[in-house]
Amino acid sequence: MEELKTKSGDKRGKQMFCFPLHTNDVAQRAKPSITAPHTLDPQSLPFSPSLNSQNQREMAQSLELLLIQFLMPDNDARRQAEDQIKRLAKDPQVVPALIHHLRTAKTPNVRQLAAVLLRKKITGHWAKLSPQLKQLVKHPPVRKASANVVSIVAKYAVPSGEWPDLLPFLFQCSQSAQEDHREVALILFSSLTETVGNAFRPHFAALQALLLKCLQDETSNRVRVAALKAVGSFLEFTHDGDEVIKFREFIPSILNVARQCLASGEEDVAIIAFEIFDELIESPAPLLGDSVKSIVQFSLEVCSSQSLESNTRHQAIQIISWLAKYKSNTLKKHKLVIPILQVLCPLLAESTDESDDDDLAPDRAAAEVIDTMALNIPKHVYPPVFEFSSVSSQNANPKFREASVTALGVISEGCSELMKSKLEPVLHIVLGALRDPEQMVRGAASFALGQFAEHLQPEIVSHYESVLPCILNSLEDASDEVKEKSYYALAAFCENMGEEILPFLDPLMGRLLAALQNSSRNLQETCMSAIGSIASAAEQAFFPYAERVLELMKNFMVLTNDEDLRCRARATELVGIVAMSVGRMRMEPILPPYIEAAISGFGLEFSELREYTHGFFSNVAEILEDSFAQYLPHVVPLAFSSCNLDDGSAVDIDECDDEIANGFGEVSSDDEAHDEPRVRNISIRTGVLDEKAAATQALGLFAQHTKISYAPYLEETLRILDKHSSYFHEDVRLQAIIALKHILTAAHAIFQSQNDGAAKAKKLLDTVMNIYIKTMVEDDDKEVVAQACTSVADIIRDFDLPQLVEATSLLLREESACQQIESDSEIDDDDASHDEVLMDAVSDLLPAFAKSMGAQFAPIFAQLFEPLMKFAKASRPPQDRTMVVACLAEVAQNMGSPIAAYVDRVMPLVLKELASSDATNRRNAAFCVGELCKNGDDLALRYYDNILRGLHPLFGESEPDDAVRDNAAGAVARMIMVHPESVPLNQVLPVFLRVLPLKEDREESMAVYSCVSTLVFSSNPQILSLVPELVNLSAQVVASPDETSEVKTLVGRTFSHLLSLYGQQMQPILSNLSPAHANALSAFAPRS
Repeated sequence: MEELKTKSGDKRGKQMFCFPLHTNDVAQRAKPSITAPHTLDPQSLPFSPSLNSQNQREMAQSLELLLIQFLMPDNDARRQAEDQIKRLAKDPQVVPALIHHLRTAKTPNVRQLAAVLLRKKITGHWAKLSPQLKQLVKHPPVRKASANVVSIVAKYAVPSGEWPDLLPFLFQCSQSAQEDHREVALILFSSLTETVGNAFRPHFAALQALLLKCLQDETSNRVRVAALKAVGSFLEFTHDGDEVIKFREFIPSILNVARQCLASGEEDVAIIAFEIFDELIESPAPLLGDSVKSIVQFSLEVCSSQSLESNTRHQAIQIISWLAKYKSNTLKKHKLVIPILQVLCPLLAESTDESDDDDLAPDRAAAEVIDTMALNIPKHVYPPVFEFSSVSSQNANPKFREASVTALGVISEGCSELMKSKLEPVLHIVLGALRDPEQMVRGAASFALGQFAEHLQPEIVSHYESVLPCILNSLEDASDEVKEKSYYALAAFCENMGEEILPFLDPLMGRLLAALQNSSRNLQETCMSAIGSIASAAEQAFFPYAERVLELMKNFMVLTNDEDLRCRARATELVGIVAMSVGRMRMEPILPPYIEAAISGFGLEFSELREYTHGFFSNVAEILEDSFAQYLPHVVPLAFSSCNLDDGSAVDIDECDDEIANGFGEVSSDDEAHDEPRVRNISIRTGVLDEKAAATQALGLFAQHTKISYAPYLEETLRILDKHSSYFHEDVRLQAIIALKHILTAAHAIFQSQNDGAAKAKKLLDTVMNIYIKTMVEDDDKEVVAQACTSVADIIRDFDLPQLVEATSLLLREESACQQIESDSEIDDDDASHDEVLMDAVSDLLPAFAKSMGAQFAPIFAQLFEPLMKFAKASRPPQDRTMVVACLAEVAQNMGSPIAAYVDRVMPLVLKELASSDATNRRNAAFCVGELCKNGDDLALRYYDNILRGLHPLFGESEPDDAVRDNAAGAVARMIMVHPESVPLNQVLPVFLRVLPLKEDREESMAVYSCVSTLVFSSNPQILSLVPELVNLSAQVVASPDETSEVKTLVGRTFSHLLSLYGQQMQPILSNLSPAHANALSAFAPRS
């Protein structure tokens, strides 16, 4: 680095030093010691800050008085001063006047205020300044207050080459013996990254070395703190992976400085360390290495220290959360999961001051992190959390008993699969807590039950006999808080019930209807939610209660006071749910006043009410179908209005000058865009998001159910859905992706009657498919991508495939945007996590391709086969392997004979899956093996013996699953149909017929009964020796309410053929049939 030559001058105190002049001005001057740069005397500068003109002096005098007046406590005086300062600030001469006061004012507050004003006004006046004034601006005395001034000036002067000596001078000063010089140089490095960060790039290595040295400064805490802040600024600016990775070696020094700051009470500075770790964690580069252990240890120390501020502890907890989200494999590798949970779980029991910000409270923050960990590393989280809950449930301290059930509720989403298989001990803890003498414990138990009901379906419903009575009992709790949470648990639990709820219907509705009339608004809300869930579960059985509920809802749907509008929203939602339960015939005549009340609610300016009203209209559209067209002119504009709402983004700007500047809200920068303030936080009015999502969903459902009548709104709806498909929030994107498919359905009906309809339909399909493909490749949310895949699979037949195939391949290779959450170098490929719902949807695309293209799918399948088979490795979880097997089965079914080329690769996997401990795996394997035999030509024949051996246990009493047995029967049927000579029918047929009729999977009916029919019509001696079994089977099939008329006709024809063969010989068998079976057979095969 070239060392600057500056002229020594009189020292004006340690607080300031001046910026370098142009090299031309300093080339002849004496070179100072690099460790002791001197302060330049302002009077010795070629462009003196002295105010030469009368105008400048008058400006300076007026400004000084006004700055002093602005700092007075008198509000009137402050306002007058502010008005005058605004007027003077329009004159470029304000710049030298402000610099004069920045240098000479005796009062620190006046100097600070001058710096703030100079920073705000310099941008607008820069182009009007003379070269002398520009030079003057470039070397104010550098105090912390003027760092932003320098930063703004540098933004214009450095790129244009007007200030070549700035960076060399700062490097020199950062090595000064004087603490102030080193500190201020680092402050300026921080400030300058925001405006001229690119100028540092050629010097990045030197700058990193300098920052590391300053972080380790042994003589000055102020320098270490300034270096910490500078590191934070540079990390925010730096996005290049190779540059960022060099910061890994800074971590020990950062931790040391942060610990020192905490020890000295500078918590706000220590938080910067967490911000730096945040940047490092979110970087895709493997930046943490072994330092992750030190970071976690420090974060755990901080978050468990009750002497620290809530915000500081929250920042520490957030680091753990980011690690769990972005670097979960790193936590596993370094065995940090259990140490983290051993600190976080007890935090759930920490008592918090009621005045604390709830979002910063350690117990709430800890719960959020445990939730994040459960979602990302469930297998490692469940055992220690369950152990904590088991022990804490017996603790004498009620806060720990509360924490024990809260922890179980919090992990139930992420650890759902593990908890479903171990529900008994978990429910034992939670149901016990519902009877706890302490209200807080009972409330937490109700919350946990609600979480279980949401996330542990369908297994949790099978425990209804023990759970529902406990919830019923909690509805009578003395505490309104416990009651409210119990209504929530009841609503969540009943939502997924069916006829199991019927025995509880009367006692439940009795209590809920009473509560509706006698409770607080909060309880009434949750009570209505519970009634909605019960109505959905009970369906037609809810009819006896519907009239009473609807009558009560009239009272709620006319409320207009602000505090009552949430109840009005819930009531509107409930009417829609009840309408769905009792059906069109009963609801259509009484709907108009409810619809009128719902529409009038839009005038009340309450987002949640609008959200629930869109849901109400969606339900009404579903039950009325084409009759809903009469309401479209009223409701579609309301949905458009919600979709086009301003998001209400609130951006919190980090304006860190000084509180003195707060009064200058109106003295804005001349060009705020050039100030580039640092965005500290972005918050969104979530109510508006929910409203937009509901309105987007409603548009799709209106189109789906009214079809041709929706024509006037089609174009605007498509514009909105296109826009919302790339919306920033995933809930809105998801609804847009779903609605697009409904738009295609409506458009198909609309365009059918138009001359150019085919061309319009093709154009619309291309538009929608391109949106879906973009979503599959670029969207970062797995649920949204899964929905796009599902929609594509339904509409694929009419679309040009190459782009779609590439998008599918990308998802199978786990390389799309939504699969790039973590990229630590140490991830084992076999352990890479993916979303089961997403990959199920992706794997459904291959059968959809095959169904659309038939045998022509073969060359495309060749591209996708290897990426698909990666999920079938033995190291993959069972659900991955069965996903592959199910996919291959459906591809074989729809592609046909080209599957033969893959039989040798696939058959060993499928045979192994026949013996899986998981029923779904056995079922899919049985289906797959049948399709491979049917379509695999002679290549499958060599496996027949092994297949029959693998299928045999699935026909026995040891097989507990009817669907597995049905698919095994389907596989045998396909084998017989293709190669009957290769199947030992004398051994196989008795076993085969014994498991018929099919009990659950009726999709196998045609294959199974066609096989039986073919054997009968071909007079196969083995089948004809089993006539009594065939007659009984035929009677059961034709009498079944679950079989299609096509299947019954086939079986009836087969029975008629038997009658024609054996006539009166069959009379004894027929006489043993029940009247119902005999009558059913007569209907399909009348006896002669």
